[in-house]
Amino acid sequence: MKLYERKRIDWENILFDNKTLFLLLLPIIIEQFLNSFMGMVDTMMVSTIGSEAMAAVSLVDSINNLVIQIFSAMASGATIICSQYIGSGNKKESNRAAGQVVLTVFVISLSIVVFCILGGERLLRLIFGTVEDSVMENSLVYFIITVISYPFLALFSAGSAFYRASGNSKFPTKVSVVSNIINVTGNALFIYGFQWGVAGAALATLLSRIFCTVVIYYCLRKPRQLIVVRDYLRIRPDIPLIAAIMAIGVPAGIENGMFQFGKLAIQSTVSTMGTIAMSAQAMTNILENVNGIFGNSVGIGLMTVVGQCIGASRKEEAKYYIIKLMSIAGIGTLISCLLVLAITKPVTWLAGMETEAAQICFELVIAMTVIKPFVWVGAFGLPYGFRAAGDVKFSMIASVSIMWGCRVALGIFLVRVFHFGLMGVWIGMFADWIVRAVLFTIRYVNGKWLS
Repeated sequence: MKLYERKRIDWENILFDNKTLFLLLLPIIIEQFLNSFMGMVDTMMVSTIGSEAMAAVSLVDSINNLVIQIFSAMASGATIICSQYIGSGNKKESNRAAGQVVLTVFVISLSIVVFCILGGERLLRLIFGTVEDSVMENSLVYFIITVISYPFLALFSAGSAFYRASGNSKFPTKVSVVSNIINVTGNALFIYGFQWGVAGAALATLLSRIFCTVVIYYCLRKPRQLIVVRDYLRIRPDIPLIAAIMAIGVPAGIENGMFQFGKLAIQSTVSTMGTIAMSAQAMTNILENVNGIFGNSVGIGLMTVVGQCIGASRKEEAKYYIIKLMSIAGIGTLISCLLVLAITKPVTWLAGMETEAAQICFELVIAMTVIKPFVWVGAFGLPYGFRAAGDVKFSMIASVSIMWGCRVALGIFLVRVFHFGLMGVWIGMFADWIVRAVLFTIRYVNGKWLS
């Protein structure tokens, strides 16, 4: 099978020309960059409180990231469903689907809040095992406050997805930029001004998420846009439509959720290595997120592009855009990795990390820079396109199996049996990337993702 058939594409009426793609992708890249940058600033601010505070935030954020990935999967389902309706010219169904997404994510997020608050410290100890008392005390405070922000996070993720599905990625980026400014300003005020420690960092996060949710849902009520959601209190569940949305969102949610559960399993192993290892792992994770910004951003945009192509029954065009955007993502990932490697030492110094932790972090980033540019796009970029075409089950099964077999099992084995330290964790991760890249490339070439 060819990568795509040029002669079967109507080049004069192509859905996304270069300018349209640029206007779609640029705001997403900016937003993802600012989110990661602000996350790095958050970590640097918290690190000034002490290693215990940084370790606490790192532990709890591993849970928060699990929840974020679940909501992100729901948002992906919203993007795909709405994009396909828009591609087929069915605006009414797109709006109806958006209303059901809002209802669904709100109910799910509220249920998670109740579960986490009732679990409290018992839940944290179940996940992380034995940690220092000071770390657990800070973890519990940070956990409870950030849990309250889950419904706002879920609703904003869905609202942003509606705009991106219609090709408008600029507006949610503007809201996200202001939200990040509120978050960092709040951190400075609450941590340094009021001396509230990790509670101040969590409160700043909560306020920023409330702000962006209120703004985006106020604007979704305006009639002059492709997707309109209003009369929120009158939305009633439409079970068949919710089932159609969940058919995409649930496999993606399971995939993302299991991915984060795997990271929690690894985090539990890292937590036994001591505060220095936990600090190095926390900063390395942030830097890995930063050098993945470009590729992830292109993948998010790819869902809108492929979704609209599939809705308009333009399969060859969908294949063309996957190859084009993944090529762009590969070049961007290489440049990003080199830039992150260049700033690693200054960042660890500004963060006030202990010398040993900073050195471990730098060694891990070097290894990452050697591996990531060559395998990441195939491992994580291609599945964005597959999901937008409705091929969600294969991606879920393959990703979960490989992640538990390589990232978790191999990583923990290298740490506990051969005592590789943190490098063992990352060798498991690199193996995960390589196997995924091979498998998903085969999937694309054989064309089964389109059927």
